[in-house]
Amino acid sequence: MSIKPLRLSIIGLGKLGSPMAAVFAHKGYSVVGLDINPDFVASLAAGKAPVEETGLQELIDKHRADIRATTDWSVAVGESDVTFIIVPTPSGPDKFFTNKYLIDALTKIGEALKAKKDYHLVVVTSTVMPGSTGTVLQEALEKASGRKVGPDMGLCYNPEFIALGSVVRDMLFPDLILIGESDAKAGEMLEGIYRSSTNSNPEFHRMNFVNAELTKISVNTFVTTKISYANMIADICDRLPEADANVVNAAVGADSRIGRKYLKSAIGYGGPCFPRDNKAFAALGRKLGARCDLAEATDHINDHQLVRLQGAVEASASAGQAVAILGLSYKPETAVIEAAQGVMLAELLADAGYKVSVFDPQAGGNARNAIGKKVKVADSAAEALEGAAVVVVATPWADFKSLTAADLRSRVVIDPWRVISPEAAAGASRHVILGKAALK
Repeated sequence: MSIKPLRLSIIGLGKLGSPMAAVFAHKGYSVVGLDINPDFVASLAAGKAPVEETGLQELIDKHRADIRATTDWSVAVGESDVTFIIVPTPSGPDKFFTNKYLIDALTKIGEALKAKKDYHLVVVTSTVMPGSTGTVLQEALEKASGRKVGPDMGLCYNPEFIALGSVVRDMLFPDLILIGESDAKAGEMLEGIYRSSTNSNPEFHRMNFVNAELTKISVNTFVTTKISYANMIADICDRLPEADANVVNAAVGADSRIGRKYLKSAIGYGGPCFPRDNKAFAALGRKLGARCDLAEATDHINDHQLVRLQGAVEASASAGQAVAILGLSYKPETAVIEAAQGVMLAELLADAGYKVSVFDPQAGGNARNAIGKKVKVADSAAEALEGAAVVVVATPWADFKSLTAADLRSRVVIDPWRVISPEAAAGASRHVILGKAALK
């Protein structure tokens, strides 16, 4: 007797939900997506990616027949066996993640489950605070469904470890699949889905809810610590003649106890996950009475990177002069500008009296909606560079590697990511590489 293939539903079709739907369809699953944003639903239903993400449209084009989209909870839940929830969990004033949108989704899922008799697995993919899944989230699901988590309904916590700009690849080639499970049946069911939908033979770590919740924010906090450590070395190298942070970090990372990943100095980390997860970890420690000095120091050092970057500009130009900032997204291959160093630097310099122009290959539209009117958002790098005395490469987009000596002639170039070629840098009046005795 053949086993009926599992049908999947995904609640939330944003930056992670849409790629998840496409990846699962790519691996042979029938997927239905739901979002409260009708534009996202209409876009996916029409075969168009609701969000911009590398490789997403290509997967949707290939597997459109296996991807549906709806705003009807009874369809999404009723016509699937497993429901993944990937909705926002924004940080509150106390730096803890808030569960409002998750509870709303779990309530709707529970109500839809009343019309079903079969076993259903609910998977929380959104990042939550330790202690959430097995308490308030499970309670909301059980209350709305009239079921108990166990024999007829499973619950798992299963956060992703991905980076915007490479979400599709990261979902196909993960290092780790983390599963917090209500029971063995739920965990085995979810593990089976991932064993058939990943290409990398990842490690599976199944555990209780609290351990999984803590693991998620612990991973990101450890990564941010490595970034701040590398930038701390760079700050020393700024002031130490003949020192080069890249040389030091490469040697330090060669030790297998440390490793090279993320041990690279440039500027501070940003984006929607790293800053908030680190702050949440520290806030959790404070609430529990645990010492989280390391997480707090990581934040302090990261905040200082903007001070370093601003100081490099002020050492090269006076208020009133023009500064061009190339790169506004928090990393390449995404338009996301949340906690992005380029955006924050532009606003600081504009407030300090500099004439600031900015350019980003993808994030210009988002910047126009978010950045102050004192800052000019250019449509090209050439436009941003017009009249600039100083150029700051704030995001290491590949596009900026093509800048020439003529583009940079007579300008001071601040290049934390070491993007500018020696040939192009030869045209600059000064090439400042942070972490390489730049401030001596």
